[in-house]
Amino acid sequence: MKCPRCVQVIHRGAEVCPHCAFSLSAADELYGTEGPEIERLDDKAGLMTRHAHDHVQRAIDHFERKFPQLWFAVHTGRPPRGGDLRQHGFWLLNRANFTDLQTGRSREGGVLLVIDPDARQAGMTWGYRLDGHLGEDDTFLALSRAHAYWVEEHYADGIVRVIQELTRVLIKRARRAKRLGRRRKGGAA
Repeated sequence: MKCPRCVQVIHRGAEVCPHCAFSLSAADELYGTEGPEIERLDDKAGLMTRHAHDHVQRAIDHFERKFPQLWFAVHTGRPPRGGDLRQHGFWLLNRANFTDLQTGRSREGGVLLVIDPDARQAGMTWGYRLDGHLGEDDTFLALSRAHAYWVEEHYADGIVRVIQELTRVLIKRARRAKRLGRRRKGGAA
């Protein structure tokens, strides 16, 4: 994991970044201890038409059917009080009450895409369950695939492209894990 403030590598279980002292408590000081009640597709910036919103929602639903232990959310808008996009995304994933999240899906299985169109920034935060299956290179690639769409202000198409790329990566990782598991079983027998 990388610290949302200083972007230095830290141990996932660390309560506080050893480099800059950032923590969830520090994020709480910026944004509050009570997260907002939002849906998984939270278009605060108003980037999508109803049709585009439905298109993205279908992609989210497809992702979640493919990976029933995971969930995907999108938040658009500027972080409050001029905050940092990475820190705000980290805080939202940990504090927001996603009102339409199916029962039984934990924060550890979440992926949150945050887009600030005013600052022309986007970032992703994911839960612990995805450690070892998803990395910075993967999310960079997924965001890169969406960049051309977002430059043209086709936000929904870019979001769908991110979801498709993450789906491709996670399927690939699942197949590899399955092959490794069979090898370990076969080697132990």
